[in-house]
Amino acid sequence: MNAKALSEPQWKIIEKYVPNYSRKRKHEMRIIFEAFFYVLITGCQWRMLPSSFPKWQLVYYYFSKWRDDEVFVYLNDMIRETVRLHHGKNAQCSVGIIDSQSVKTTRRGGLRGIDGNKRIKGRKRHIVVDTMGNIITNIVHVANIHDSKGASLVMRDLKENNFGIKTIYADCGYRGSLIDTAKQKYNYALKISPKIKDKSQAKVSPKRWIVERTFSWLENFRRLSKDFEYLLESSQAMLYLASLKFLLNKI
Repeated sequence: MNAKALSEPQWKIIEKYVPNYSRKRKHEMRIIFEAFFYVLITGCQWRMLPSSFPKWQLVYYYFSKWRDDEVFVYLNDMIRETVRLHHGKNAQCSVGIIDSQSVKTTRRGGLRGIDGNKRIKGRKRHIVVDTMGNIITNIVHVANIHDSKGASLVMRDLKENNFGIKTIYADCGYRGSLIDTAKQKYNYALKISPKIKDKSQAKVSPKRWIVERTFSWLENFRRLSKDFEYLLESSQAMLYLASLKFLLNKI
């Protein structure tokens, strides 16, 4: 697991964006990232990290520090641009696709609610992806917030941190006053993909299938099978780590 979690070429891509600390370190930053990915992929508890990694307290220290400093957000932005350029696209994307996923939480606690539509007690992962399925931003909130209201939180974050987005595709759950709000407040053209009435034809909604595919990619990580995190910010950080793993595999 350790050798495959982060290859040498992948680490070279990340290394130049990792915060540089002048003090002398006992452990290389690469092994810290490999520990992050180990937790993400296997779903193990921080305290159960194998002895081949540094002490779990140190690994979690870096995770919490970089979570609070939004280092994972920065890494995701930089490497996403690298991937887009590598595939012959513009670094900044102009189209986004939004959707949410309700997931159960554990007994550990933290903020949560009940999604009455899907009958899930937990949280919602609200993500926006580009046309390649790369995560642009994500917001995690309690499950009892309707998609149209949660989308406003996502759009505000998107407006503050991404300047190229002009059009956002969404499903029918986002129709209504949100369309006008998206245009007037955030200057986004929100386009609602129509429902497929005849599902026997095996058709998919234009653009909408891309974000659904990204959610299916997230299922590859056991840490994301439920929301195991106490803090919403930690849940978001785990999604950005998963996004980093996707991106690195595309280069």
